[in-house]
Amino acid sequence: MSAQAQSLVQSVDWLAIAPPTIAAVVGLVVLVTDLFVGDNRKALLGWVSVAGLAASAFMLLPLLDGDRSTFCLTGDADVCSYTADRFTLVIQFLVLGGALLAALLSMTALKDADKELPEGEFWFLLLSSAAGAALLPASRDLATLIVALEVASLPAFALVGIKHGDRKSSEAALKFFLSSVTATAVSLMGVSFVYASTGTLYLTEIATRIENVDDQLQTLAQAGVVLTLVGFAFKTAAVPFHFWVPDTYVGAPLPVAAYLSVVGKAVGFSGLILVTVIALPSYADVWGPALAALAALTMTVGNVGALRQQSTRAYSAVRLLAWSSVGQAGYLLVPIAAAAYSEDAEKAIGSTVAYALMYAAVNLGVFAVAALVARTKPLNRVSDYRGLYASRPLAALVLGFFLLCLAGLPPGIIGLFAKVTVFSAAVDAGLGWLAVVMAVNVVIALFYYLQWTALLFRAPEGEPETHRVPAPLTAAIALTAVLGIALSGAPQLILRFSDTGLF
Repeated sequence: MSAQAQSLVQSVDWLAIAPPTIAAVVGLVVLVTDLFVGDNRKALLGWVSVAGLAASAFMLLPLLDGDRSTFCLTGDADVCSYTADRFTLVIQFLVLGGALLAALLSMTALKDADKELPEGEFWFLLLSSAAGAALLPASRDLATLIVALEVASLPAFALVGIKHGDRKSSEAALKFFLSSVTATAVSLMGVSFVYASTGTLYLTEIATRIENVDDQLQTLAQAGVVLTLVGFAFKTAAVPFHFWVPDTYVGAPLPVAAYLSVVGKAVGFSGLILVTVIALPSYADVWGPALAALAALTMTVGNVGALRQQSTRAYSAVRLLAWSSVGQAGYLLVPIAAAAYSEDAEKAIGSTVAYALMYAAVNLGVFAVAALVARTKPLNRVSDYRGLYASRPLAALVLGFFLLCLAGLPPGIIGLFAKVTVFSAAVDAGLGWLAVVMAVNVVIALFYYLQWTALLFRAPEGEPETHRVPAPLTAAIALTAVLGIALSGAPQLILRFSDTGLF
């Protein structure tokens, strides 16, 4: 074998790549099995998918004992395309756990849809997207990063528009697709400019080479940095690239909206962290102020948008959650911006990861209760939640707790803790003005979260409807409630868990 051929042969650490690989393989198994399973046994596909996602998450445990890398350059074992470090494992846990809860919600939604949603295709798309989302935080070169981003995004477009003959669903998928394709095109142009000016795609090598770029290529490198960041801003639903969010959440099946709100965000933010903090630390003076401005704009527009929702309007509950998720994206951007100014960038990034973990557990819980209410009130208005305590006291108490977590009020200690962590990251980095903007936005958000919470305990209009809750939906609500309550009892666990080990 020639020396050149030998340099291309790489050993594969199968254990390191097991989590995304299992999700992808189970997705293919489900797609093929769908051809041979009768209509009356399609529910089996859902259980196989849930088991596959659980197995993927379980395979994170053997990786906790130390960092592992694979697909490395043969001449330099430190330069790799895939790294399973602490940051990777935390985001993969968030992604696979979020996908697992979305899968539990989907089982009930598919059963209620009564063949309107094609089950085999649905599970294949969900598992494929989860595999891409799990691959992304481990990516350590720009090519793998962009491919992982698209593997996570492309199935999500189809999931949004999967309802047969539903015009609203098709329109939502088209808006999501067009905005995301634009973002990808901008990102790819940025990546090509960075590659042209540095001659490498590996994040750690870009960090060293971009500081010493030839004067003639300086403008090209700067344009590449800006365009790459703009592309990821689209993915994180940062303002002004957020316009697809409300319509997409309303048009998508509710479990898909829940999946996008948590896993979609994790994908965008982990990509943004890898590009800024690992590949472009020398350009902190460019992306720091840009992300700080985006954070202020995003949280303000998101919270004001949520505040303006009319409780009697069709799908107002989902729209409120969509605008609220834009506002939450603003909070998540704050510590990444702070990393540009902070002496301890790892601590700042840890604040984003801690907030993302809190948001994932709580927001999935809100969507789980929304899915329960939507079974009898398909228009899912905020006013439909009036008197929920009278018909479903446990669901009302759990939803009230989740909303207080999102607002950052006791007994939702975990929400308060996460907000204080993000707030202190801004203050420590000297971004006092951003901390003030965040404080004002937290007060704005209090209004609509508390308004919704109060509605749960008011006297119901008409006779309350009751029905048997399916086991997967009960499991999703119970899991998120237990997680939220446990973390509120011991919030320090989430900060210890979110220690990223990126540096």
